[in-house]
Amino acid sequence: MKCLFVYNPVSGRGRTGKRLSKIVRALRERYGDVCVAATSERGDMTRIVRASAPLFDAIVFSGGDGTFNEALQGVCESGCSPELGYIPSGTVNDVAHSLGIPKRLRGALRVIRTGRPAALDCMKINDRYAMYIVAAGAFTSAPYTTPQSLKKQMGFIAYGIEGLKKNLRFDVFGVTLSDGRRTVRTDSVFVVLMNGQYVAGIPLNRGSSMADGKIEAALIHQRKNPGFFGKIRAFLALARLFLLGYRVREKQITRLEGSHFEIAADESVVWNFDGEKGIAGNVTVDVVPGRIRLLVPRRRDV
Repeated sequence: MKCLFVYNPVSGRGRTGKRLSKIVRALRERYGDVCVAATSERGDMTRIVRASAPLFDAIVFSGGDGTFNEALQGVCESGCSPELGYIPSGTVNDVAHSLGIPKRLRGALRVIRTGRPAALDCMKINDRYAMYIVAAGAFTSAPYTTPQSLKKQMGFIAYGIEGLKKNLRFDVFGVTLSDGRRTVRTDSVFVVLMNGQYVAGIPLNRGSSMADGKIEAALIHQRKNPGFFGKIRAFLALARLFLLGYRVREKQITRLEGSHFEIAADESVVWNFDGEKGIAGNVTVDVVPGRIRLLVPRRRDV
């Protein structure tokens, strides 16, 4: 079998490049023929994977959740379904957490050598794709506005600092969200659609599956012009959602589930796709069932 290994030399403080020979040796145990490519700028992962998917039996890639999203775009745009392997080396690694893929290199390589290919769902948002999260509102810009240098120095804490700097105002926006059976029209400070268990390193959607053809959505209500105590109430609702999980009982939170969502929002509302800056305004979100063949731990439920 022919395998391509693609890695982001910046992610994970450059550790992947230093261990390249070890990674290639491990990949040869499963695939035999291994080629290597490194990204040098944003978008490279998508371009490399899109061009390589028809040529290789398997593509293994290393990086954080943003890198995973770039690889996902490439696979989906290629129209092919090579076997995928993932070596997490980012700051948070939500996809890896959701699937039980270890962050330590030895464990991730063990999954690639001995794991099973699972058919996983992804999400299509207009003409883009996301693996585990589509979100807008409070704190959702932090993953893509936090400087890379700060991530290297402080890791996950850097996201919290950036989030506090940019999001304490809790901007309110109008949104209409429909799952095909129910429509919610309201003002909100936070909207999230999930196809995974972890968000920002927190098991927000514990017990969910990436292979059930379903998305879980949550929306935090807010008045158009909230006073001080209204802002505090919204902050507490968001905190309860992240601390207690998607199923928390909270009157300011509406939950929906389905495989097709239509969302109307103002052009000032920017969506976060897997920790990357996405598009603004109206979006349609659909589950793409079983689109991704990713190696996961053999006994892991996905």
